[in-house]
Amino acid sequence: MTAFSTAVEGLATDITLPEDDGPFPATVIRTPYDRARHRAEARGWARRGFAAVVQDVRGRFASPGEWHPYANETVDGAATARWIRRQPWSDGRLVAVGASYAAHCALTLALDAPDDARPDAVIAAVPALGPAETAREASGVERLLSRAGWWAAHGDRRDSDESALEKALAADPGLLTHLPLAGLPERLGRSLPSWADLWRHRDRGRLVARAAHAGVPLLAVGGHHDHFAGDTVALWRAWGGPSARLLLGPWGHSLVAAPGPDAGPAHRLNLGDLYVRWARRALTGELAPGHHGAQGLGGAGLWLPAGIEGEPRAARTRLVHGSAFTADPARPVRSDDLTVPTDGPPDRCLLVTPPLPRPLDVVGPVSVHLRATAHNPSADWAARLVALPPEGTAERLAVGVVRRAEPAGREASFTVVLGRLARRLPAGTWLRLEIAGHHFPAHARNPHTGEDPVTADRLLPSRREVDPHSVALTLPALPSRPTPTDPAEEILR
Repeated sequence: MTAFSTAVEGLATDITLPEDDGPFPATVIRTPYDRARHRAEARGWARRGFAAVVQDVRGRFASPGEWHPYANETVDGAATARWIRRQPWSDGRLVAVGASYAAHCALTLALDAPDDARPDAVIAAVPALGPAETAREASGVERLLSRAGWWAAHGDRRDSDESALEKALAADPGLLTHLPLAGLPERLGRSLPSWADLWRHRDRGRLVARAAHAGVPLLAVGGHHDHFAGDTVALWRAWGGPSARLLLGPWGHSLVAAPGPDAGPAHRLNLGDLYVRWARRALTGELAPGHHGAQGLGGAGLWLPAGIEGEPRAARTRLVHGSAFTADPARPVRSDDLTVPTDGPPDRCLLVTPPLPRPLDVVGPVSVHLRATAHNPSADWAARLVALPPEGTAERLAVGVVRRAEPAGREASFTVVLGRLARRLPAGTWLRLEIAGHHFPAHARNPHTGEDPVTADRLLPSRREVDPHSVALTLPALPSRPTPTDPAEEILR
């Protein structure tokens, strides 16, 4: 095995070659998170016959230039792909690989670069599709905590400090409550000019739309507990290349390194081995056409084909309290606390289902439809579904937030989509449905003044009413026990 470093179009790049004589197919990873962190991965690709190319994106770590997230990746990626194909150790075949931001680099190379620079296959794990997709929910509500953490760690700097937000919150626990949110860089004590620009992006869906015109195979990998899970599935569904594969497990953003509470031994896959096997088949044209894949059924220790979804089933709910409540941004319902206050005026509408008479497999999107009233012209409605198993502690299952603009005091009928579940719920489980005006700090607080939550400098409480008889919780339930599948067979067929 041979490893060396060079500059490709001025960008710091590590190359790891197999021991055998070339030429070889190549993988390319372009990352803002330090190419040195990928050395073990690069050696793994090289041991299996691939030349591994890992590059710091422009302005990060050893690569010169200015760091502008999402701005230069098509141009720089295309130049790197052309350079790889000109090397004597390259056989011309190229697989673009990446996770999170690096998945964006791989996808924009496949979808936006000129034909001569496009890869022959793409592996995109937990893809951060673009600034709008990372900053906002599909409804437009701002994802505050994850973006503040990312920008504090990586924004407008050459290196990274992964614990920057954690240290800032330790020094000032109320850091994210200070107004306006646009002033966060000053409270962090450093310049972050791209922070304000982040919130100007609202053009979600560009890469998903481009995916319909893709011309190469895709392997999309995600986790049910990852906040980009919906984007991962949307990308897979839209992909127009010769084949598309989806692997979705009960994991967080770090995949198998971050298993969810519903993950079991069957969900501990060797992703590196699976990536290599898929890449070989993709480059040799051995993959069957069409969309296939596997999704892990949490709480059950098995895998199902990716296309399986349950039948919509209404879950009966009973009001506990809070058909009228106050959504006060000064005392918001918190995303990091599943405790429901039992004293004082209600801050949410709380409903529960009867205990499940038998195990229930829920696979697909969860939603709640309701009629409700807000006494201010701009209101967020957060719906959180929590499992209360007969033994164990409360566990968040799904969350959705929408922003509504109606005349103050006018009742509206609307649906909140809570995302996807792939979960077996045991018999005796109660489901708790909370309907609130905030889900903070995961999401920015709506100030209820009509102002932009990022620039608002004052907060108002909002009176709310929910018609409990209108609340319709819909669960995608499988009608019978599913037949399990082998995830490797689904990915590699």
